[in-house]
Parts: sequence; C-alpha cells; structure tokens
Amino acid sequence: MSSFPGFPTHEKLFRLDGRTAFVSGAAGHLGRPMALALAQAGAHVILNGRTESRLEELRGEMAAAGLSASVSAFDVMDREAFGAFFVGLKRLDVLVNNAFTGLPRKNDPDPSAAFRTGLDSGITVAYEHTMAALPALETAVAAVGHASVINITSIYGHVAPTFSIYPNPAMRAAPYYSAAKGGLLQLTRYMACDLAAKRIRVNSLSPGIFPWDNILTEFPEFVARAAEATPMGRTGLAQEIGGPAVFLASDAASYMTGADLRIDGGWVAR
Repeated sequence: MSSFPGFPTHEKLFRLDGRTAFVSGAAGHLGRPMALALAQAGAHVILNGRTESRLEELRGEMAAAGLSASVSAFDVMDREAFGAFFVGLKRLDVLVNNAFTGLPRKNDPDPSAAFRTGLDSGITVAYEHTMAALPALETAVAAVGHASVINITSIYGHVAPTFSIYPNPAMRAAPYYSAAKGGLLQLTRYMACDLAAKRIRVNSLSPGIFPWDNILTEFPEFVARAAEATPMGRTGLAQEIGGPAVFLASDAASYMTGADLRIDGGWVAR
C-alpha cells in the first residue's frame, strides 16, 4: 500500500489487470515480445495476424505460462474483416498498430504498386483501425479513465537509412518503408490531438535496428556495421521493446499523448 495518499504504488502504475489489448502482427519479430509483455502486465491480449497456426502456437505458449490471450486471424488490410472484428468488440484498452505489409527491394515486381501498398498498410490501416476501434476504446475510457493507441513506427521515419551499413543493397529498407513510417509519426501527432478530448491517448514507438535471429547468423557483417554505428555499440534485442509498450499502455503514461519513444540505442541522437 502506498504511504502517499492519492499516489498509486509503482507496481500498480504499470499493471494492466482487467484490460484488453489488441496487437497486430502479434506473431512477428517485435509483435511477439510486445504481446508477451502486455500479457505479463496483466492484460488479456488479442493476437492478430494472417497465419492462424502461428498465432495459435503463441497463444498456447502464453496459456502454458499462465498468460491470457486469444486469437483473431485476419489481414489488417482486409477492411471487411477488421470492420466486423471491431464492431463485435465491446471494450479495448490498448490498440497496437504494428503490422506492416511490404516486400524487400529485390522482390518488388512492381515498385509503384509496392509503394502504394506500403503506404496503405503503414498509414491508412493504422488510421482505419483506430477509427473502427473508437467505440471499444471509449468503453475502456469510461471504465478506467483513458485508453491507449500505440503506433509502431521506426527510426527510418525520423532519418534516412545509413546505406553504408548494408553490404547488400537489396537488404536496404524500401523507400516506401521510410515514407510510411514518417507519415505514421505525423498521423500519430494528428490523432493524439484529435482524440485527446475523448481521453484516448495516441503515441508511437520507433524501434532501431533489431535483427532477426537468421540475420545475426547469415549477415554478421551487417550486424557488426550496425552495432558500430549505434552509440550504445550494439543492435537491439527483440524483448527490449516490451517494456516501452507496457509503459505507453499503462497508467504510468496517463498524461502522455502525441509522443514518440525511440528504442534505438541512441541512433537518432547522433
């Protein structure tokens, strides 16, 4: 119990007991640790993605660990599917817009179409999901005083890629990736102001370079170059995004909206 009346304990500030969170791209490299962290903080997490088997595998692992999760598999760009989902959702405390549809540069059969798809999945879908979720978010506000939307952006929404760290040009982020993430940063600020009166907070997380396990083993030169270019001298570990996600979702961030947290080892601060 807090010895300061009116001030919740540190532990309570970061708890999400009784709350519901939705994470798109939940079985992905960064979606998974965010989903796990939110559930470990006490939330029931709705796992979203296109591959139901991967989501069910993650849900099973979480259930075995005593964590609460359910699966809702659909493509975030399927307007009919996500519209039906959000209409049927009674309450949502945390919406994490994480999924992104895009191809590596070398696989773009039609660069113009890929650019349009990247912008659509990176900006338009985040806006549409937030608008579709408004009734459920407002129910959460009525229950606990606020709701949280977290948009997953990127350091490449802040700055251009450092092309010299990529030994193979095909590994570089496509132009539409940076454009989409930069646009999502601005959309975050816009929605934060637009929804502030409803007490729906809208913030973003900008991850730095978080290599997949196969990248660590198959492209050590890239990982070494990226680490050298990062002030902290290393690349990110996937689990390091979980804590910032819980923070933005929780009462600890109840007066934060329109903000961006960079999880980048100091990359943008250089």
